[in-house]
Amino acid sequence: MTLDQIKALVASGESETLEFKATTGTRREAAATVCAMLNQRGGHVLFGVTHQGAVVGQSVGDRTIEDVSAEIQRIDPPAFPEIERVQVSASREVIAVRVAPGSSQPYQYRNVAYRRVGNTTRRMSAAEHNRMLFERMHAEQRWENQSAAGWTVDDLDLAEIRNTIAEAVRIGRLDEPGTREPEDLLRGLGLMRDGVLFRAAAALFGKRERLESDMPQCLLRVARFQGLDRSEFLDNRQFNGNAFVLLASAERFLRDTLPIASRFESGRMQRIDEPLYPPLATREALANALCHRDYALGGGSIGLAIYDDRLEVTSTGPLHFGLTPDDLFGPHESRPWNPLIARTFYRRGIIEEWGRGTIKMADLATSMGLPRPEIEERGDCVTVRFRRKDASFVQRAGAGLTEQQEEVLALLRHSGGGLALREIRSLLDGQLSDSQLRRCLAALRAAGLAFATGHGRGARWKAT
Repeated sequence: MTLDQIKALVASGESETLEFKATTGTRREAAATVCAMLNQRGGHVLFGVTHQGAVVGQSVGDRTIEDVSAEIQRIDPPAFPEIERVQVSASREVIAVRVAPGSSQPYQYRNVAYRRVGNTTRRMSAAEHNRMLFERMHAEQRWENQSAAGWTVDDLDLAEIRNTIAEAVRIGRLDEPGTREPEDLLRGLGLMRDGVLFRAAAALFGKRERLESDMPQCLLRVARFQGLDRSEFLDNRQFNGNAFVLLASAERFLRDTLPIASRFESGRMQRIDEPLYPPLATREALANALCHRDYALGGGSIGLAIYDDRLEVTSTGPLHFGLTPDDLFGPHESRPWNPLIARTFYRRGIIEEWGRGTIKMADLATSMGLPRPEIEERGDCVTVRFRRKDASFVQRAGAGLTEQQEEVLALLRHSGGGLALREIRSLLDGQLSDSQLRRCLAALRAAGLAFATGHGRGARWKAT
């Protein structure tokens, strides 16, 4: 570094990534700050700069540098920051210590872990230290890169594996492997080593029958609720299967359940029809849930819930790596909890850009006039929430209905006082099962074409 670069750096003032020390007499405090910077975004510690920002330098000898280095060597795991001497005058120098974010967090100095809060250095809480330690261990040994005990290639959906490779080659995210042998393809995807399948291979391509018994957490729960809470189901189903099957099942449920919305723009006579929520945004939320969820929780799952005013995608497992919900809507490093699964999704073209999934969701939603999606972390779950537009959106009346929905709607329109579920079923001569009939009514209600009065068996359905 040059003196001009030092002065430019000092002009920005002390911060999370910059600390001033007047002399190396405070090298213990400085080493704690280096430790804190290793645990976060890195930064600079400058000796020979006063707290007021005056670049005064100090007398520096070989012993001075040795003392600073010796104090930094008390940091564990070992770290090796850059130490430079910058001439200020004939007899005075600034010592600049530059440190990058540590790759083996958390770091400790004299058996204490530190973190930066603004321009101060503080002891790290035990909870944060344990979280960092867990995440460091996760980088080397995690659920997805452990062997899938007892699994063989015969337990996987070979067609899905080949489809994944073909699509990855087609969109340029994978070089043509020159083979379609499953073992070779799985090794190329990093899902198999020395003839042993990883759990990620099972989660991505496993057959449903084997997953149901061995990995029950490969589960999707979908529901359509009446109203704004969970007091009454209109539809409630579960799907077991690999990640690609669960994604397809969720998207099919959205297509079958969500109505088409219409809007009118000033100066245009034609109505603009579009989905209630942007399909690319909901797909991104579902893909993120599958990639970032904690598969180690045996009772975990992905949840998809539709209410009258919102849509929610929930996955088991908290946010990691110090990320907060607000961080996800700004530029941030992509650090998936399951990188093998995420990388396969990326190659397949399901995830478009690293670290931009949540930003993309927000852009897609706001471009349709929807509020920015919400991300909520509660307990061991993360929920992505899409809210509906305001009243300027009008549901299509009768457009895009299935034949079954039109038949049910016709019965309601001629019923006068409304019909109970059993009466509708009787008038249809048993053509629809209870679950099919509930789905029809849910779709009509969501489209604003029907409503229910009363609750439970006493509920009566009427056309609007």
